[in-house]
Amino acid sequence: MSVKKQETVDSSGKKIEQKKKKTSPPKGSKEKQKINDLNQQLVQNEDRHLRLIAEFDNYRRRKKKEITQMLQYEGKAIFEDLLPIIDDLDRLAEAFNNHKKSDDRSSIKEGVRLIQAKMGKFLEDWKIEPYGTPGEILDLDVHDAIMTQKKKGKKEDEILQVFQKGYTYKDKVVRHAKVIVNKK
Repeated sequence: MSVKKQETVDSSGKKIEQKKKKTSPPKGSKEKQKINDLNQQLVQNEDRHLRLIAEFDNYRRRKKKEITQMLQYEGKAIFEDLLPIIDDLDRLAEAFNNHKKSDDRSSIKEGVRLIQAKMGKFLEDWKIEPYGTPGEILDLDVHDAIMTQKKKGKKEDEILQVFQKGYTYKDKVVRHAKVIVNKK
């Protein structure tokens, strides 16, 4: 760059030396190069952006498919765990039908107890918890009062009898307990 000096004459006729703006070599080639570089960066960024969008779409489709399959076949594991209990119930029914009235039914009672134990373990393994016991206070979020009775010595809305247990699955109510409650 160079600085050019220019002489001018003022109104009194004196020469005044002024500095002219700095001049530089033509900028056209540098500006064009910079524009080309920026355009190239823009193309690269657009390409990365499009690839990222495509990658995300593929990820979304893959996850949707996995979730659909999981939901579609989630019950399979539950049924696999239930099948031995169903088999035990079938054997119990067969044993019950084959016993004569005079036979000792203690083996059938033992079979029922074993099936109940297996069913309890199944529910525990799947985080399914029964609830609803006499003495609890009615909670309409988890109980359905199907009847009321008047019992002295019992609190208002105290559960007197559980007609059908309620169940929760991981803190979500699956079935409300059907109960008989005390009303004064």
